[in-house]
Amino acid sequence: MIKKLAVLFKNDIVLLISFCLALLSCLITPPGPEYLGYLDFHTLILLFCLMLIVEGLREANFFPYIGNLLLSRTSSKRGLSLVLVFLCFVSSMFITNDVALITFVPFGILILEMAGMESRICYLIVLMTIAANLGSMFTPVGNPQNLYLYSLTGLKLHEFLLLMLPFTALSAALLVLFALLGTERGSIRIQMENTSLTKKGTLLFLGLLFLFCMLSVAGILSDWILLILIVIPLLIHQRTLFTRVDYSLLLTFIFFFIFVGNIDHFEQLRVFISSVLAHHERIISILASQVISNVPAAMLLSNYTAEVQELIIGTNLGGLGTLIASMASLISYRQISARYPRQKGKYFVIFTICNVIFLLILYLVFRCF
Repeated sequence: MIKKLAVLFKNDIVLLISFCLALLSCLITPPGPEYLGYLDFHTLILLFCLMLIVEGLREANFFPYIGNLLLSRTSSKRGLSLVLVFLCFVSSMFITNDVALITFVPFGILILEMAGMESRICYLIVLMTIAANLGSMFTPVGNPQNLYLYSLTGLKLHEFLLLMLPFTALSAALLVLFALLGTERGSIRIQMENTSLTKKGTLLFLGLLFLFCMLSVAGILSDWILLILIVIPLLIHQRTLFTRVDYSLLLTFIFFFIFVGNIDHFEQLRVFISSVLAHHERIISILASQVISNVPAAMLLSNYTAEVQELIIGTNLGGLGTLIASMASLISYRQISARYPRQKGKYFVIFTICNVIFLLILYLVFRCF
C-alpha cells in the first residue's frame, strides 16, 4: 500500500504539493470536524460522476469512432489539421481538456504518421493541446477549475456560456488561422480502420446519465440525488469503471480545500493576499497559473475575492503559457517524449512560443472586457 502511494505521488507532482500544503496547514488549524465544512461537495460529486461517464464512453469506443468518422471525410493536409485540432477543441467542452488530450493526442500522432506528415507533428500536437485548453473554458464541465468556480458564482448556465463565448470564439478563429498557416497544401489518402459502435444501448444509457449531470450543473438536480442516479446504475451494470476514475484529481481537490480552509484562519496572510488581489484578479490568476497551474490557482485565490468571474477568465487564459500552466499540457508532452524523444526540445520551444502568442492576443484583446 505504501509503495502504491509512493508511486502515485511520484507520478503526480500536483497531488504531492497539495498533500504537503494540506499537511503543513494543519499546524494552523488542527484536524477536526470543521474540515468537512472546507469541502465543496458539489464540485467533488459532479467531477466524480463526469469521470465515470467519460470512462464509460471511452470503453464503448465512442471517441475513436467519432474521430474516424470525421477523418474518413478528409482528403487534404489542411483539412486533417483542422479536424484534429477541433476534435480537441469541441470535445474538451464536454469531457474535460485532459481526457480530450489523453484520447486524441495518441490518435493524432498515429494519423499524422499515416498521412506522411511527421514534420508537422510537434506543431500540430501543440495546437491540439492549446485547442483542448481553450475549448474547455467554454463550459462549466470543461475543466476542474470551471466546475469549482462556477459553483461559487451563482451564475446560471447560459450566463456562464455568455461570459466565456467571446474568448472561445476568438480562440476558434486563431486556431483556424494557425492550423491553416502552419500546414502546407496537399492531398492525403488515409486508410481508416473500420471502427463501429458495438454498444449503442450502453451509449444511450451513458447519454442519459450525462444529461443528469447537466441538470445538476443547471441547478435543477441536487448533488446527492445525482450521485445516487449515477453510482447505483453503474455499480450494477459497469462497476469496472470505478477502478479507472482519476482518484488522484479528487484527492488533489480535497487537499487544496483543506489547505485553503486552514490558511483562511491566518488573518495576516488573508489580508495580504486580498489586498494584492483586489482589482487585479484576472492578471494575478494568469500569473499564478504559470507557476502552480490553473486549478490550484483557482482554488487558492477564490477564497480572497468576490470577483469570481474574473478568476474564471484569468485561470482559463492562465492555462496558456508555461508547460505546467495547465497540467493537461503535460499529457501531450509525455506522448511526444515517449514517441519522439529527440524532439522534446523542439516541441517545448514551439509550445512556449505558440502559447505565449495565444495568451497575449486573448489577454490584450479582452483586457477591458
